[in-house]
Amino acid sequence: MTSNELIAVLRLQRVPNIGDVTAKKLISHCGGPSAVFDDKSRDLLKIDGIGTRTLMGLYDAEHLEAAEKELEYIREHDIAYLYYTDKGYPGYLKHCIDSPLILFKKGNIDLEDRKIISIVGTRNITSYGKRFCEKLIEDLAPLDPVIVSGFAYGVDICAQKTAMDQGLQTIGCLAHGLNRIYPKVHEKYARDVERNGGFLTEFWSSSNPDRENFLKRNRIIAGMSQATVVVESAEKGGSLVTADIAHSYDREVFAVPGRAQDKYSAGCNNLIKQQKAHMVTSAADIVYLLNWELEQKPTKPMQQELFVELNEEEKSIYAYLQQGGKQLLDTIALDCQIPIFKVSSTLLNMEMKGLVRPLPGKLFEAV
Repeated sequence: MTSNELIAVLRLQRVPNIGDVTAKKLISHCGGPSAVFDDKSRDLLKIDGIGTRTLMGLYDAEHLEAAEKELEYIREHDIAYLYYTDKGYPGYLKHCIDSPLILFKKGNIDLEDRKIISIVGTRNITSYGKRFCEKLIEDLAPLDPVIVSGFAYGVDICAQKTAMDQGLQTIGCLAHGLNRIYPKVHEKYARDVERNGGFLTEFWSSSNPDRENFLKRNRIIAGMSQATVVVESAEKGGSLVTADIAHSYDREVFAVPGRAQDKYSAGCNNLIKQQKAHMVTSAADIVYLLNWELEQKPTKPMQQELFVELNEEEKSIYAYLQQGGKQLLDTIALDCQIPIFKVSSTLLNMEMKGLVRPLPGKLFEAV
């Protein structure tokens, strides 16, 4: 894309009454972004759905000046961009009528012929939600999916950190320009995300992380993925907006069920109840409904030297869980012939060592 074309695209983004849908209609009619500004306004008024109010401000000099200033920033900071007709533009997002006219990106994003899912949820993630999110991504890892989220607190950052731990590509969709990271505390993860995927945004460097920007950002998260998974959500929240958008795009939506009285399961339970989402209890549900082929991930044998660091009870319990899979606390105590109070403290020590993982319903499994 030439500089003149890019400036024209930026100008169209800046005009208040012209959104992505209208901008694409204008570009299609005129034959290109810069041609929109070469056309006489009376000719543009002949386009179906375009009125004088829509075109108000189209030729304002302030929009041209702002576009030229943003182009300088893009050049100075070597910002890459994806126009909506470019090959590298997210393929699933292209099919959404209100997809962004242009996306700015950082990192090593590769979406060609990839399985892509979005994982979203509350900023106040519980231990149950965290364990589920980590387990879900770990079990999907053999399929090498791209994990998309919003780089926010809670479920978002849990999903993106877990994706990187599993060697998966992850993409953070931002509600502001690429000149900052919000929340600021997540700056420490930004470089790793860029190495293992990257960031996408439709917002300029002058854009702040305002509430309305998060709502606009949510359609990118929903649109660029084959499916959206809501891990936890209260009765109201941004992740439910993302789920609604994904549902409107005719994409699959999954929600993790929780107990009726749990505050941060209320939104997920309602999605399932309203039949806007499939109930997901494991990675197998996603694999089945998306018609993905799941390869069995080989079990990593425990290194022999590790047993030197374990006491007799820990060795016994670990060997038992490796052989028997998920087990109840009472069953472990009975079969290993260890008093239940001792099993409880031993399992806690083993969890701290990263040897076992607690599951809902007093179940435990070897890692």
